[in-house]
Amino acid sequence: MRRISNLTRVAVGVASLALAATACGGTSGESGGGSGSKEDLGLAIAYDIGGKGDQSFNDAAYAGLQKAAAEFGYKTDDVEPTEGETDADKEQRLSSLARQGYNPVIGVGFAYGPAMEAVAKKYPDTTFGIVDSEVKGENVASLLFAEEQASYLAGVAAAKATKSNVVGFVGGVDIPLIHKFEAGYKQGVEDTSGGKVKVVSQYLTQTAEEGGFSSPDKGKAAAEGQIEKKADVIYQAAGLSGQGVIEAAAKAEVWAIGVDSDQYQQEALAAYKKYILTSALKDVGGAVYELAKSVEGGKPLTGVQTFDLKVDGVGLSDTNPEYAKIEGLQAAVETAKEGIIDGSIKVRTE
Repeated sequence: MRRISNLTRVAVGVASLALAATACGGTSGESGGGSGSKEDLGLAIAYDIGGKGDQSFNDAAYAGLQKAAAEFGYKTDDVEPTEGETDADKEQRLSSLARQGYNPVIGVGFAYGPAMEAVAKKYPDTTFGIVDSEVKGENVASLLFAEEQASYLAGVAAAKATKSNVVGFVGGVDIPLIHKFEAGYKQGVEDTSGGKVKVVSQYLTQTAEEGGFSSPDKGKAAAEGQIEKKADVIYQAAGLSGQGVIEAAAKAEVWAIGVDSDQYQQEALAAYKKYILTSALKDVGGAVYELAKSVEGGKPLTGVQTFDLKVDGVGLSDTNPEYAKIEGLQAAVETAKEGIIDGSIKVRTE
């Protein structure tokens, strides 16, 4: 029987709950079964650039919200970003959610850092969470992930899958967070191939405001350029822009590697799924749910909460049947995973 990691099972379960809730007519700001009074308000999330529908980072957070709504039976809310918004706009959004009585309130993405630091002080009785950034505060949980570990496994898979000995990496924005994805991926490729496989990298923009995480056309153009350079496996860490990478890879009949969610199973990407070899998983939905659960249980999580391979907070999907058919791939990934967990493999973050 084909092995499926615990993280994959959790991700599939959370996603299924999200789909079920959507099918039952749940809409933004109207999820859950509460009456809408202040006492019934639960988890609220504020999305990062790209918003709901990115088939990746934000959608994973939404799946966690839907799981909490289904389990705890309360009213939830999820709020979209606006184009060109400022820190003041984010601060107003978080303040509004806290003032209405939502608890916890989670900012999805490092961009919420300055706003959350300010708002958390104004609402000490509300638990706040932020994904991908560390914000200090007695009532703040910083939800961090070992992206470099999942990316290392993606690099192992790419090195085993390539026939041209050229693989690609497309990062959405040239920032330290995305450098972690690239560093782990490159190391996984190098360690597995003994330096025989070349990695071609490209960042779409220097800042998020330029659309690096929200422009599929930019992702598609970058992937097409890498394919021209003979890349036959391309790993993308680019949010909504990654859909363009996957589209270009499928058109050229080369492998794409997804990110954050198991993109092989995303309905919006069904036309390209044959060419999504695997995805570097980041259980954002699980982290969102765990914070909501801790608040519901009366013992809110605070401080830095790190989700890594040891706790199945990151991982690599194996749902595409083609994954198991590539000689030596599964065994190499499992060996690498064991090495990272026991400390014999130290994964770089830059």
